[in-house]
Amino acid sequence: MGFSCGIVGLPNVGKSTLFNALTQTMAAQAANFPFCTIEPNVGRVAVPDSRLDALAGLVKPLKVVPTQLDFVDIAGLVAGASKGEGLGNQFLANIRECHAIAHVVRCFGGEVTHVSGSIDPMRDIEVIETELMLADLSTAEKRFAAIEKRAKNDKAAAEELGLLEPLLALLGRGEPVRRHLSNPDLRRYATQMGFLSAKPVLYVANVGEAEAAQGNAWSGQVQAYAQQQGAACVVVSADIEAQVAQLPTEERTEFLGDLGLTEPALNTMIRAGYSLLGLITYFTAGPQEVRAWTVRHGASAPEAAGVIHTDFQKGFIKAECIAYADFTTYRGELGAKEAGKLRMEGKDYMVQDGDVLHFRFNV
Repeated sequence: MGFSCGIVGLPNVGKSTLFNALTQTMAAQAANFPFCTIEPNVGRVAVPDSRLDALAGLVKPLKVVPTQLDFVDIAGLVAGASKGEGLGNQFLANIRECHAIAHVVRCFGGEVTHVSGSIDPMRDIEVIETELMLADLSTAEKRFAAIEKRAKNDKAAAEELGLLEPLLALLGRGEPVRRHLSNPDLRRYATQMGFLSAKPVLYVANVGEAEAAQGNAWSGQVQAYAQQQGAACVVVSADIEAQVAQLPTEERTEFLGDLGLTEPALNTMIRAGYSLLGLITYFTAGPQEVRAWTVRHGASAPEAAGVIHTDFQKGFIKAECIAYADFTTYRGELGAKEAGKLRMEGKDYMVQDGDVLHFRFNV
């Protein structure tokens, strides 16, 4: 399943440095001038999950495979992007293809040029939010013009107009669509239309090296804003994360400990992005392979089976299911089965985060 999170922000806020660290590569060029990144870079990263290691410790398979998430490094947006400024139309199209947004906000000083000449996280957030909403407003207005007359005699067009009008009013008031998607019909329609301001957002406050553990006043502003919006926020030092990514695995813990950190902040960011997309993990565990799989929250057992192979979903019979806690408590499948913790679940079963599953199916 291709779930992607687009990394956006103004130029020179640390997006490409963060992307390089996430993917542990130098795939994205990082430099001190705007529009350094033009074509989006895509990196697939493993989702950190201690449960996978615990399962592997019990099963001792030949191979361990984590689940993954795509991050897309999108070039810096500027004011006027919705009207094409700074190659804005191209960049906005890149965002439209992503499922969620990781909005990197500059919360560090120093000599790196800021496109606006000063550090002001709230101003920077407003610039990006405004451009996304203006792009959506343009999309909504064009669609409204296309169906308004037709809606008088066309039932489908009238129903669509009933969904479009409240969203158009929101955007006209300068409110992002994501704030008003409790109605499932509106949510589906906003997704169908590709509204940028409907996408869930993770705010990433990028601080200096000395402030990685505690953050600073600027990152505090971003955290407070995210909480007010009902959004998630993580504090990251992209420079530190880039250094960590280049270290041998055995040296990373000591390096982070010296900085007062227990794990790379990128782990938190990846998990937050995963959660932001409404995803959960289930596992398959056998002597050949212990593997984590991604499904959306609320997925049925056949849908989860289809992630492995479409034939599993088409020929689904039953799912042998053991909760993660039971699998580890009873030291594996045999112990869980003897304790009566192995369940047979049918087509209506909704997979739970952490389930260890084995599917029975007809070929």
